[in-house]
Amino acid sequence: MFTRQYSRPVAIMVMVLCTLLWSMAGVMTRHLEAARSFEVTFWRSTFCAVFVVLALKFSGGEQALASLRRPSKSLLISGALWGVMFCCFMIALTLTSTSNTLVVSSASPLLTALLARFVLRTPITGATWFAIVMAVAGMAWIFSGGVAAGNPRDVLGMLIALSVPLASAINIITFKHSGHAVDLVPAVCLGAVFSALAMLPLAWPIQASAHDIGILAILGAFQLGLPCMLMVVASRSLSAPQISLLGLLEALFGPLWAWLGAGEIPTAATLQGGSVVIAALVLNELRQLRRT
Repeated sequence: MFTRQYSRPVAIMVMVLCTLLWSMAGVMTRHLEAARSFEVTFWRSTFCAVFVVLALKFSGGEQALASLRRPSKSLLISGALWGVMFCCFMIALTLTSTSNTLVVSSASPLLTALLARFVLRTPITGATWFAIVMAVAGMAWIFSGGVAAGNPRDVLGMLIALSVPLASAINIITFKHSGHAVDLVPAVCLGAVFSALAMLPLAWPIQASAHDIGILAILGAFQLGLPCMLMVVASRSLSAPQISLLGLLEALFGPLWAWLGAGEIPTAATLQGGSVVIAALVLNELRQLRRT
């Protein structure tokens, strides 16, 4: 499951599944009793690391587990980048609004395309550039009403949030550059360990109840560990810009989960901007199919 290479259509479906799982975080954390911010990241990362090790062990990934004992340079780089993403997103949320954080994060497709062009020498078609612009515009439309940077705390939060799409873009380039030669699935475990160690001092004293631990275990395993592992596998069959563009679906599925699980009705801007993002993705895929 974590060692094979998917066909392109299957890889696209796997990426959509990944975004569905990632987007569960918001609605599930609303049911926490005592755990907050840094402690949430600590527990989620801890359970993610445990899940990745168990998943590799029971799926026959002994070689991947062995690589954790003597990690290669690419594995360490990818692990560090996962750790940055796991930590900085939560830190940004403690300094600025969710809208600010998500809008800054939506820069990932543009940064990924630029890095792919200059680092991997990957030709980016005009259709893909158009899809990126449409997708970023749609994301900005969704969160336009709540975006503000009126004080130094907001500015600091948005600068920290910028680390997330930048680390994501570099990580995707790392997948494409080293993924066929080095199995980077174990890097998710390294990232979770780095994140847990970084968050532990900030999370102390631990306040999570047994109820919270159960929710955070689910988040660590199925909202973080599983989709991140699947994303690494899917990246073997997709271009860097495609991976990043499909990742934007996370911000669209989040309000859907909030509607179904918490009764929060999506705003008109969410529906309108979401339609633009989905249209950009569909048009880009149709263009790719036509070229094929």
